[in-house]
Amino acid sequence: MADEKGEVNPEETKEKAPAKSKKMLFLIAGAVVLVLAAGFITYTQVIAKTKSGDGHKAEEKDAKTALVSLDPFVLNLAEQGRFLKVSMQFELSNVSYQPMVADKVPQMRDAIITLVSSKSSEAVSSPEGKFQLKDELLLRANQAVGKDVFKNLYFTEFVMQ
Repeated sequence: MADEKGEVNPEETKEKAPAKSKKMLFLIAGAVVLVLAAGFITYTQVIAKTKSGDGHKAEEKDAKTALVSLDPFVLNLAEQGRFLKVSMQFELSNVSYQPMVADKVPQMRDAIITLVSSKSSEAVSSPEGKFQLKDELLLRANQAVGKDVFKNLYFTEFVMQ
């Protein structure tokens, strides 16, 4: 590159510049090919399945889920003179579990009463407390039934006094 005098030979720099630009061209071309391949895979896996009707079948499965509502609860909280009125609906993971759940309603109500009446008003008044209560209620309800039949719980009424 540089001779003894410290001068740069222009012929040597011209030879290295095309080599660097070829490498850059190959890198850009490789990146474009990867992006196109990812786009094609996404199209064939997601969009094509939706067009063929597989997406509609998944929506129908979700539409067939059932909700089991329990009569409202009016419960004493752990603090003296504090009450909670709560209504809830349990979402079943499969509609076929509905008769089994109907037979276990007394056990579920007992588990719910025992759990909620042990809570303080501070524990259930915050949004985080409500989410924790939901998780605990789902766990207790599934234990009362003996299987994991519930996939979600919805509070339809939640009044504290």
